[in-house]
Amino acid sequence: MKVSVIGTGYVGLVSGVCLAEKGHQIICVDVDQAKVDKINKGIPPIYEAGLEELLQKNLHKNLVASTDLRQAVMDTDLSLIAVGTPFDGSEIDLKYIKQVSEQIGTVLKDKDGYHVVVVKSTVVPGTSDGVVLPILEKASGKKAGTDFGVGMNPEFLKEGEAIPDFMYPDRIVLGGIDDRSIDALAELYAIFDGVDKIRTNTRTAEMIKYTANSLLATLISFSNEIGNLCATVGVDVVEAMNGVHLDKRFTPILETGERIFPASITYLAAGCGFGGSCFPKDVKALISYGNQAGSPMRLLESVIEVNATQPEKMIALLKQHYPVLQGRKIAVLGMAFKPGTDDIRESPALPVTKTLLEEQAIVTSYDPIARHEAEKIFGTTVDFRDDLKEAIAGVDAILIMTRWQQFQAIPELLKDMENPPLVVDGRRMLDKTSVDKYEGIGLKSSVAS
Repeated sequence: MKVSVIGTGYVGLVSGVCLAEKGHQIICVDVDQAKVDKINKGIPPIYEAGLEELLQKNLHKNLVASTDLRQAVMDTDLSLIAVGTPFDGSEIDLKYIKQVSEQIGTVLKDKDGYHVVVVKSTVVPGTSDGVVLPILEKASGKKAGTDFGVGMNPEFLKEGEAIPDFMYPDRIVLGGIDDRSIDALAELYAIFDGVDKIRTNTRTAEMIKYTANSLLATLISFSNEIGNLCATVGVDVVEAMNGVHLDKRFTPILETGERIFPASITYLAAGCGFGGSCFPKDVKALISYGNQAGSPMRLLESVIEVNATQPEKMIALLKQHYPVLQGRKIAVLGMAFKPGTDDIRESPALPVTKTLLEEQAIVTSYDPIARHEAEKIFGTTVDFRDDLKEAIAGVDAILIMTRWQQFQAIPELLKDMENPPLVVDGRRMLDKTSVDKYEGIGLKSSVAS
């Protein structure tokens, strides 16, 4: 199929490149000329493992980038809207969705033939039918369901693993206003054999996405709340949760006796909090949506409350050893909200670093990928290093904020130090006995009360 992807952010570019790899003809559209130029040179404007290689493989064969939305819609059969939907504090901001819908509708006014407009962006239930569709009809002067189709196709991409997630999905949700719209989406994804495909209406498709993200966020906050209790009463949350994980409903046992450990149990682990562009925004948006619908989301409100205070646990553990942080040298390891990405949005490392700076600590930092993004926020107030060993040299304490594999080397790097620093493990990724001075989320402090 010939597909135009409107928006070359994280979702749009990954979707466009992967669909091109699957054999579709893709035009990626963005208003930012600099982004378009970079893409057409084979340089992704975002970091995602494997994306650059896949882009360069398909560039000018199955994929091209353009700022010309009109020509892109004219030349394609289906348009995917993949623009941002930020949360403005009270509800998601549909400004970009509305703008693009009007622009596409204006093109459809002059276009012959049937065209399908599909929302890929994360939007609350009712947006495709109640916002996008009317704008398209008004701008085009045509009738949805007769002259053009409307669909909703949510993404389930984990940052750092987005390419395999798209190429080998666990499910594909095909939402549409009618069978013809859904059939167009089914044709787009026909090449994905053996994958469960859900045919449904747009409102349900929108709800599936929010429900999925809210559930995962709830598992994390639940685990963190248990971890905080464990730390209070003298139980190690890692040991407690390991016992929970062995329930065969979480980790099934095959007939051979082999136990399967699904990725879902990684959300049942205590840490310093979740971040990123999805979980915080989507949970808050669903809370707002529920309130507007007259169905308050009390559980999800607690999920956000627990997560908001979790980074403070890192500072509290640090202050068990250093009550006054002024002049103390602290290494913050990891700025990205998770490994495999340069995305620092809502990362727990941000409030922790800000607190350290406010209390006049001397902060160094190392992140293998996200340094350039963090420097946009902290500038020279943080001493960013490109080497882990340099970042931790001479510090009083190390705060592990991101589960980067490189941080497994910390015990080895510290073992020969005469006066090794305190390690505060916000991800519980190190063995608590592997370093001399260790504190961790969900573990009673080693300092006597």
